[in-house]
Amino acid sequence: MKNKRIDSKKIITIVALWAAFLLFTVFAATVDVKPIGPENSKVGFASINGAFHELTGFNIFWYKLTKVLGILEILTSVFFVCYGLMQVVKRKGISGVDKDLIALYVFYAAVVFFYILFDKIIINYRPVIMDEGLEASYPSTHTLIAVCVLSTAIIQTGRRITDTVMKRLLTILCAVIMVITIIGRLISGVHWFTDILGGVLLSVALVYTYRVYITGITSIDSDNSGISLQ
Repeated sequence: MKNKRIDSKKIITIVALWAAFLLFTVFAATVDVKPIGPENSKVGFASINGAFHELTGFNIFWYKLTKVLGILEILTSVFFVCYGLMQVVKRKGISGVDKDLIALYVFYAAVVFFYILFDKIIINYRPVIMDEGLEASYPSTHTLIAVCVLSTAIIQTGRRITDTVMKRLLTILCAVIMVITIIGRLISGVHWFTDILGGVLLSVALVYTYRVYITGITSIDSDNSGISLQ
């Protein structure tokens, strides 16, 4: 496989996306911070977040639905991990695994890293107290997982499936589940509005970075693929 030269405009876009997420995170932690959360926990962009939460309240249906969808999204990532393991077995070594899959696993590791990082660095606590008491809320990790896993699933299946109808159906399915998860998490009331937005910004930065990288990799060696998605 040969690497193609990455367009400088794409590099600039990557930097801009990461800068947007970092800047928004700083704003979320410092702008209009007021104790409007449970147990007087402080929340940035308090006026916007408070008004939106009053509008939505807490919706148990959407909360449970997004939890179920979250499980489906995690299972999707497990599928691609198993796909890579099958390539390891068939090709007798990790060196035989497609490079875009190796990049995907690094991508998954990055998602887990940010998941853990923002569980330790608290920007906001949730607007409602669940079973575990006050919980980190920024960025919305359900949003992060939904966008990251399903967007890369669309990319991966697009690179491996030649059947146009099947490819389109899977793309639509992933996109619909992604949108439902984001909207459902937003109106469920378990996150502030800016938590969802922060999750989207982080996800877009991660996914675009991954996409730019794998566009520099030539098409996969489908003849040696461990399994077929066709």
